[in-house]
Amino acid sequence: MKKEQQQLDKVLSRFDVLALAFGAMIGWGWVVLAGDWIRQAGTMGSVLAFIGGGIMVVFVGLVYSELTSAMPETGGVNVFLQRAMGYRWAFIASWAIALGYVSVVAFEAVALPTVVEYLFPNYQVGYLWNVAGWDVYASWAGIGVIGSIIVTIINYRGLKQAAIFQIVCTVMLTVIGLVLIVGSPITDSPQNVSPMFVGGAAGLFAVLIMTPFMFVGFDVIPQTAAEINLPFKQIGKVLITSVIMAVTWYVGIAYAVGHSLSLEDIAKSALPTADALAAVMGTPWGGKLLIIAGIGGILTSWNAFFVGGSRILYVMAQTGMLPRALGHLHPKYKTPTNAILLIGVLSTIAPLFGRKTLVWLVDAGGLTIMMTYMLVSLSFIILRKREPKMDRPFRAGKSAWIGYAAFISSAFLAVLYLPGMPAALVWPYEWIIFGGWWLIGAYFFFKLPKKPFAANVRDWNEEVSKKRA
Repeated sequence: MKKEQQQLDKVLSRFDVLALAFGAMIGWGWVVLAGDWIRQAGTMGSVLAFIGGGIMVVFVGLVYSELTSAMPETGGVNVFLQRAMGYRWAFIASWAIALGYVSVVAFEAVALPTVVEYLFPNYQVGYLWNVAGWDVYASWAGIGVIGSIIVTIINYRGLKQAAIFQIVCTVMLTVIGLVLIVGSPITDSPQNVSPMFVGGAAGLFAVLIMTPFMFVGFDVIPQTAAEINLPFKQIGKVLITSVIMAVTWYVGIAYAVGHSLSLEDIAKSALPTADALAAVMGTPWGGKLLIIAGIGGILTSWNAFFVGGSRILYVMAQTGMLPRALGHLHPKYKTPTNAILLIGVLSTIAPLFGRKTLVWLVDAGGLTIMMTYMLVSLSFIILRKREPKMDRPFRAGKSAWIGYAAFISSAFLAVLYLPGMPAALVWPYEWIIFGGWWLIGAYFFFKLPKKPFAANVRDWNEEVSKKRA
């Protein structure tokens, strides 16, 4: 039987890949959080924090770039770990990143109606219930449900359609954001403009621990590698380019907001980033425009993580880790339809649980993403030692030091989620979600076939296909 994984269409161009990764990383978070950065660290303190956090993320991005160019197959994380550490470690890494992707997709279904509220205050009608202190209204949940259905249909009907959707939203978001980034330095600041530094080292560190989580998203690209129509070396270059672009973006946004508003203005504002653009443009409509860009950011993250999540579930099913049904490929659209529909259902019901529970889900997913980064970095180190002559079209340095730097950075970030740390998961809710996910994973883990490590992932996938024929 011909392997289904080989039937995925190579439809993604260079610009498609760049939009997918960059759009996933910049998302919506900066619209909400930029004011918090300035309050805690000041303008230059925030800039320095993002430069420092960006350097750490670049290390991980370089690791992904080399491994993706060397093994450009669907489900990159799964492929990397199988080659370096074996089948069971591949399951652990894949299951970990799956929660990260699904959590973001679910959260965007509540982010969309939340943003709409900035444009149309008090639009919530039809009280349904209260979940964890959050009142759920039919009008509010309905916007999230409709958005989820639309994104699901776009992904179901083909990756190229999803890529076009991603490009449109990313361009809209980028153009409006650049008005703020470019316009702020050439616009007069208020007399009591935000100070360069606030809170000293403690303030800078408070922003630093937020920065890596703003960059999550470039790792969507390895999950779609088999569908990218580029030379292998170029895949690695585009991936790391997207990371550098995101670092530049966040540095520019942090400076622009701090340069345009005073700390007093930021403290009074419900959405300082929108008010910053209004100040730059000299009209309240600037704020509305920024919020519209934020909606574009929600859609870019939503779409990108939908793509990444469906591909990782698909390849796990293709390699016998999850039920076979999730490995089905649509005969016409060449998309993993059942994996897409599963994520679509989860995303569609997400608004019914309110915003607070979805925040818990995203936080739990953040820890599993850091775990995956650690395992991928370790794979990089192992393969550099075990297979020094492996074909690496994009090579991240001559030695393995990039891998060690990426591993240490990822481990540092993972530790921040532990009890007593600044980004600690909320007890007991977020730990229940984290533990529950791994209990489900344990069920599938102990059902895995006792297959020794396959030196060539393609051979292993071929063997699985033959058994299923």
